[in-house]
Amino acid sequence: MQNNFPNEGMSVIVKTITRFTVWLIFLYGLYIVIHGHLSPGGGFAGGVIVALSYVHLTLAYGKNFVLERVDKFAMNSLEAIAAILIVLTGIVGLYITGYFFANFMGVGKLYTLLSAGYIPMLNIFICVKVGMGLYLVFYYLASFKPKEG
Repeated sequence: MQNNFPNEGMSVIVKTITRFTVWLIFLYGLYIVIHGHLSPGGGFAGGVIVALSYVHLTLAYGKNFVLERVDKFAMNSLEAIAAILIVLTGIVGLYITGYFFANFMGVGKLYTLLSAGYIPMLNIFICVKVGMGLYLVFYYLASFKPKEG
């Protein structure tokens, strides 16, 4: 029987449990983001939870496991693109309504998923910005090696 787990990281038990739990953490973060305008939460809280799913993978499988699948340049690029989209959302609101970050999309029926205009879109951009940024901070801190001497 072939061992599908790399040698770095934690034990096989932790890796097996991680395979079952990491996607639940990720989906919960997305749920918080998508329903952020209806309940407490939003882009920042959901982004932190999404980043924690990547941290969970890194702790269980080792620091190179996530970066073998998604490189640092892609994460940095996603974070930068999300920041640009957040600012562009504000500029579009300024152009259409005359106010920075004004709601330029219509509002729907109250207490439904599509009731908040552009806020869910902004929550998604904030989630990507916070999630990628927080994971990269964790990765850089985890891979830091001080100079001896």
